[in-house]
Amino acid sequence: MHEPTLAHYIGPAAADPAPLHLPLALVRVDAGFPSPAEDFLDEAIDLHEWLVTNQPATFYYRASGWSMVMEGICDGDTLIVDRSVSPRDGDLVIATWDGQAPVCKRLKVENDHVELHSRNPHYQPIVLQSGAEVEVFAVVGVCRKIVREGRRVRIG
Repeated sequence: MHEPTLAHYIGPAAADPAPLHLPLALVRVDAGFPSPAEDFLDEAIDLHEWLVTNQPATFYYRASGWSMVMEGICDGDTLIVDRSVSPRDGDLVIATWDGQAPVCKRLKVENDHVELHSRNPHYQPIVLQSGAEVEVFAVVGVCRKIVREGRRVRIG
């Protein structure tokens, strides 16, 4: 099985985007349905402010493939990459080496030994050889559109 890559570079974060303040409910939801009695609003959040800490160094990529599915990253998800964050062992990263297409993997570093690990048991780790030209960027977020317009689920 070949290694899926990040097929689509979406682009840099927009400079000075208009704030998008969305209501944040006061009650926490345990992946269930909150009681209508607890439907009070706490504050508003700006998603750009929440997800982008260093706008000039932030870029978006679209994930392609299923090699990171056990990490919660699915085909088509948007990855938020901050090039100013220094990646460390165990971080989720975007990496490219020796002219290869960029991939999203979990970084494993031991001494001078670098591996990129998929989170799908069907894929083997990528072992980077000593002397490889490697560029690694830390991923700071993953976004997924869960509800698609026009789809409704009826139960019962």
